[in-house]
Amino acid sequence: GRGAPKMAAAVSHFSGVLQLTDLDDYIGPSQDCIKPIKVDKKPGKAAAKIRIEDDGSYLQVNEDGESQKLEKAKITLNDCLACSGCITSAESVLITQQSHEELQKVLSANKTSDSASQKLVVVSVSPQSRASLAAKYKLTPLDTAKKLTGFFKSLGVHFVFDTTFSRNFSLLESQREFVRRFRRQAEDERALPMLAAACPGWICYAEKTHGSFIIPYVSTAKSPQQVMGSLVKGRFAEQQHLRPDQIYHVAVMPCYDKKLEASRPDFFIQEHQTREVDCVITTGEVVKLLDQEGVSLPDVEPAPLDGIFGGPSEERILSHAGGGSGGYLEHIFKHAAKKLFGIQVDKLEYKPLRNKDFQEVTLEKDGKILLRFALAYGFRNIQNLVQKLKRGKSPYHYVEVMACPSGCLNGGGQIRADGEAGKDLLHRVEGLYESVEPETPEMNEAVSALYEEWLGGPESERARQVLHTLYHPVEKTSAATFNIKW
Repeated sequence: GRGAPKMAAAVSHFSGVLQLTDLDDYIGPSQDCIKPIKVDKKPGKAAAKIRIEDDGSYLQVNEDGESQKLEKAKITLNDCLACSGCITSAESVLITQQSHEELQKVLSANKTSDSASQKLVVVSVSPQSRASLAAKYKLTPLDTAKKLTGFFKSLGVHFVFDTTFSRNFSLLESQREFVRRFRRQAEDERALPMLAAACPGWICYAEKTHGSFIIPYVSTAKSPQQVMGSLVKGRFAEQQHLRPDQIYHVAVMPCYDKKLEASRPDFFIQEHQTREVDCVITTGEVVKLLDQEGVSLPDVEPAPLDGIFGGPSEERILSHAGGGSGGYLEHIFKHAAKKLFGIQVDKLEYKPLRNKDFQEVTLEKDGKILLRFALAYGFRNIQNLVQKLKRGKSPYHYVEVMACPSGCLNGGGQIRADGEAGKDLLHRVEGLYESVEPETPEMNEAVSALYEEWLGGPESERARQVLHTLYHPVEKTSAATFNIKW
């Protein structure tokens, strides 16, 4: 009823996939967000009754009339990935440790605390966020990078890195994984299609809605955000002679779902009780930070760019070919064509099928299709893809799956259009993103050196441990099946 518009506003930051999955009831931001209360059943006893008091507290009443008060279970961001419904509450309830305010707290604590308890603050900026900021402030991507570095350093941040560097690892690992899967397709019916895994909105949906059916198809390569987490809290921490928990690592992302990804238990370093990425802020939150400081990005003094290893990086930024969602399809396609069939592909021909968010690329030789890849962006296309897979009718070897229509450049955390049509802004953002010179991951010497020195070679067990992750099917609980109607 009346709460519906408020609900839409409250959850709209997350990708459509996270809002549209089995949403049974809506928890308003004003209410306490709680998980269903679990009552342990003891054998031989009749089920206990639960009574709700006038003040909203829960009492468990046993068959002999005894009652005891039940604790409300508080929900944390990790639980949002663990329930089997969906994200139903406002980000203010969900995201306690993931906001620009949290970054400000750490920076101000650094100014007042003794040196032993200070944190080294590292910010890793995604190229999609940089393109969105460049469009808003009418700057080139390089000027945006330098001014953003200057701005963060003026706040007390120590290093500002570019996640394009860590994306090299995500792309290379995805390429190798695809070739391995392709070669074992005869004995493993779930080896293909391989489905991209860099989009946490899609992963959340896959785990919760299609759990054990879909997970075997999902690529295990970590996303650029989480590879950066491993680099910063691993190799970089060693170089700085710091423990991982002495570094506070912030990622600037085009997407609210990335906050959920950073909070996954898989990316928590148990030994040091710290996350690989402590905090994710969206592109829009960077604008809030600028506004709070009373500055506009064009007026900020530019600073030299930081290279993640060694001295300052060259005065240029690089990107990857293949579109604004990371170029996974393009890199894997070219690599597989060469590695599996000895065919050099220089330019891919994308064929839009149902809509521009569902496109296909094929490799043909002598009238025979050797590779068939697709990109599927947005909830509608994802649903179609999953239904086809379930019917055994998916013709693809690889699919680049992203939760947002138009992909990551159109992420929910990007800067919204102000006085121009949304599609015109997106067009400008895409142009700026594509204006950056692309690099080939195989040719990056720093990446090759890290594979050898840090990971013991590209095919090593350590590379697999550090650069890959696991997914967890979320089994439906009985609580999730109640379709509560008030």
